[in-house]
Amino acid sequence: MSVYEKLKALDITLAVAAAPVAAYVMYVQSGNLVFVSGHIAKKADGSIWTGQLGKTIGTEEGQLAARSIAVDLLGTLQEACGGDLNRVKRIVKVMSLVNSTPDYTEQHLVTNGASELLGAVFGEAGRHARSAFGVAQIPRGACVEIELIAEID
Repeated sequence: MSVYEKLKALDITLAVAAAPVAAYVMYVQSGNLVFVSGHIAKKADGSIWTGQLGKTIGTEEGQLAARSIAVDLLGTLQEACGGDLNRVKRIVKVMSLVNSTPDYTEQHLVTNGASELLGAVFGEAGRHARSAFGVAQIPRGACVEIELIAEID
């Protein structure tokens, strides 16, 4: 099954890659690696998914926010691949920043929302190395920010 058949089966439509909101680019390719800039969580209506894990948001909602970021990351990765996600050979690394209270310890579970979607879309090639950090704040008050590195052909 192609990546696009999997996306359709998951009822996912990729949006056009967003424009950067500061002094950076959305992705950089170096050799066969694509480094996708951090994307913040957005709700279905496009508004920033704000809040702090352990205070105003629970782990399950955080997982949904992380999943929404993965969908946005795929849109940017698609642009980096010249419009064809079937060029992705492997998701190499995911780094997740979770806006959380000092005593919140489930950042890894929040990040599963993105990791599980990448696995569902890319199969074995979606299995990746990963880091998940708790941070005091994320730009614009977002609850989660995620970046990724992918290998393409």
